[in-house]
Amino acid sequence: QVQLVESGGGLVQAGGSLRLSCAASGSIFSIDSMGWYRQAPGNKRELVALITSGGSTNYEDSAKGRFTISRDGAKNTVYLQMNSLRPEDTAVYYCNAVLRTVPRGPTVPYWGQGTQVAVSS
Repeated sequence: QVQLVESGGGLVQAGGSLRLSCAASGSIFSIDSMGWYRQAPGNKRELVALITSGGSTNYEDSAKGRFTISRDGAKNTVYLQMNSLRPEDTAVYYCNAVLRTVPRGPTVPYWGQGTQVAVSS
């Protein structure tokens, strides 16, 4: 059993900052990547930022230069520092981890329960 627990969402004014955290726990052998996705009402879930076990990162275009993803491998935790927030960043943010639970096993995606981020204008 694997759990992803997110924290750090909330309400902030435009131009403000928030830091999201997500800790993975349970039967984890190795983690290939961790990332953050978001879903606004009426929209599809979209990738915001991703970081691999090797430290490579990938950002959605509107997040570049404003958001920073980082990871603590020893704690199986991923962070998303969000600066210069805009009203259009308002969404439920979901943590994702692609991981193996056993050696040489398949990689499987797991999701957190989501945390609400609301940015007021």
